[in-house]
Amino acid sequence: MSNPTRVIQYGLGPIGSAIARHVTERDGLVLVGAVDVDPAKSGRDVGEVIGLGRELGFPVTATLAETLARTDADAALHATSSYFDRFKPQILELLDAGLDVVSTAEELSFPWLAHPDEAREIDAAAKRAGKTVLGTGVNPGFLMDSLPLFLTAICQRVEHIEVRRAQNASLRRGPFQAKIGAGLTVDEFQARMAAGRMGHVGLPESMGMIFHTLGRTLARYESAVEPVVAERRVVTEFFDVPPGRVIGLKQTARGFAPEGEFVVLTFLAALDAEENCDTIRIRGVPDLEVTLRGTNGDAATVAIAVNAIKRVREAEPGLATMPDLPLITYG
Repeated sequence: MSNPTRVIQYGLGPIGSAIARHVTERDGLVLVGAVDVDPAKSGRDVGEVIGLGRELGFPVTATLAETLARTDADAALHATSSYFDRFKPQILELLDAGLDVVSTAEELSFPWLAHPDEAREIDAAAKRAGKTVLGTGVNPGFLMDSLPLFLTAICQRVEHIEVRRAQNASLRRGPFQAKIGAGLTVDEFQARMAAGRMGHVGLPESMGMIFHTLGRTLARYESAVEPVVAERRVVTEFFDVPPGRVIGLKQTARGFAPEGEFVVLTFLAALDAEENCDTIRIRGVPDLEVTLRGTNGDAATVAIAVNAIKRVREAEPGLATMPDLPLITYG
């Protein structure tokens, strides 16, 4: 039997902790360390911090160097920030340490169009280290890009792609509900959206992945976002929202080839939303419509990150995107 892959979890927020717990459940993987800058977590047993219900016998450390001084590792699962300016130094640090990396950072999922300089820097660092980096997740990484791309395999012609992801955000974690503006006034929502640190991150990356993989030229990209406002009081585990305040958002991105609109991506997330499904429509030969129900964004992100480790470990060095790898599956 081959040796298990030794994994470090970098970032222990709700998603990072869930990823770490799942690693402990999987054959062929062993969690050997965890890093988080939160002083309330550093020094405590990792099992306690991630809510495992048992101790693992090693502490959360504030730095990667502290963890690597105690143990060797093969790969890192990275779950900290969505944004390049925050996560790029962390990815470079992991590569310098000689680790393959699977990250849930949305802007890393297909950075070649929106962040070409940063992408080249990470790609070069990965090749120097002989390691592979992948940004993935349920969205971006799967529902609005990889899955519709895979469906085009059974098409003779593709004329238009539309993906709509609608979520009842009451079922999601607190940070996600905050990210979609829950509890804000409309004016507060608009101000935070203008500041660029709220809402769903990843539509440009999904758009770029689709256009690039299908060999189309992205001639124009348009996006819009609008708040979803409560008509009645809405209460979740994390928010108590009165009528007239924001309970979510609707984001729409449109990608145009030189001959016209080719892709529409709609992301809708709101507390107590009745619509809770993912729908992909492809117009072409043949026309296709696929609807998924039961996709839990948090559980799905955890699953795809962990399931990707094997493919990333087998891949050629460099910055990879989902279309670069063989099909990722459970196991």
